[in-house]
Amino acid sequence: MKKTFVTKPYFPPLEIFKSRINDIWANEHLTNHGPLLLDLEKKLSVYLGTPFFYFVTNGTLALQIAIRALDITEGEIITTPFSYVATTSSILWERCKPVFVDIDPETFCIDTTKVESAITRDTKAIMAVHVFGYPCDVDAIADIAKRHNLKVIYDGAHAFGCKYKGKSLLDYGDIATCSFHATKVYHSVEGGCIISHSEDTHKKIFLQRSFGHIADDHFELGINAKASELQAAMGLCVLDDFPDILLKRKKLKALYDSFFNTFPELQRPYEPDDFEYNYGYYPVVFETSLQRENIQNALNTEHVFPRRYFYPSLNTLPYLTEKMSCPVSESISDRILCLPFYTDLAPDMVDRITTMIRKEL
Repeated sequence: MKKTFVTKPYFPPLEIFKSRINDIWANEHLTNHGPLLLDLEKKLSVYLGTPFFYFVTNGTLALQIAIRALDITEGEIITTPFSYVATTSSILWERCKPVFVDIDPETFCIDTTKVESAITRDTKAIMAVHVFGYPCDVDAIADIAKRHNLKVIYDGAHAFGCKYKGKSLLDYGDIATCSFHATKVYHSVEGGCIISHSEDTHKKIFLQRSFGHIADDHFELGINAKASELQAAMGLCVLDDFPDILLKRKKLKALYDSFFNTFPELQRPYEPDDFEYNYGYYPVVFETSLQRENIQNALNTEHVFPRRYFYPSLNTLPYLTEKMSCPVSESISDRILCLPFYTDLAPDMVDRITTMIRKEL
């Protein structure tokens, strides 16, 4: 029996992708800011409505460069425990200390009512996550940051195509980053981006993603985050199909919604007004960890593999030297399942999955 996983990469028509590959062969340019990458950067910048946009190798390097570009070389960064591990590892990798603030039980994003009590004289920034592409309380975070002179970095790994209050969700904060990993709603196989809001920061990001030098002139410490023409070729193909991708995923979400609306005791992320979603994930929080486990096992038996996403709560990572309690995040991470959700998921498979869940409930 064919296996159904939580996600599946979108594959553009092969002949279209081949035509982009032919362009690479014709240009004889594989990396180092090639013509396809420059074209993709320009198109993505226009799509997102931001002039200060750079494409990078992946979303994790985007976070690391964001910390460096804001001159945060030590100190504490307030962050969320409910995210993929890269959010925390990027802070640790840059030799800063993650300070975990628990999450809002309705949005699953960082609880802004608890942020200020975590601020110390060593706090340099807030790194919040638009979890599953749903928005943080950006107004409250901006207000806190302004009063305490803190930088704001948004990990928007899931937020491409999401809009809040009429603009891209990636347009908030001092810097926002995104992931274009193959499992994301928009992808370039591997990739990511960094969006800033000043010419100076933009120039700094350019240097830091390219070893810190231009030709033979060296300016500062950098790293290699330059993307290849092969990544750009896939990114251009997927971008052309993105409106159709959103439409198909919107219909799949409606099918899931029609089922889960009959079970109000099961929780899904809160969607605020003035918000346009990209239909990237379908998370459900069950009433107990045992209920989640039974449903997960039942689906696995039928070769359907949802994911407990995100698990574990990052404040419990074994290599952290200081443990912090985040009971809301710990509880949700133990009860959540992201159900199979991808562009070519068949509607009858959604029906099959929900039928199996109904039996267990």
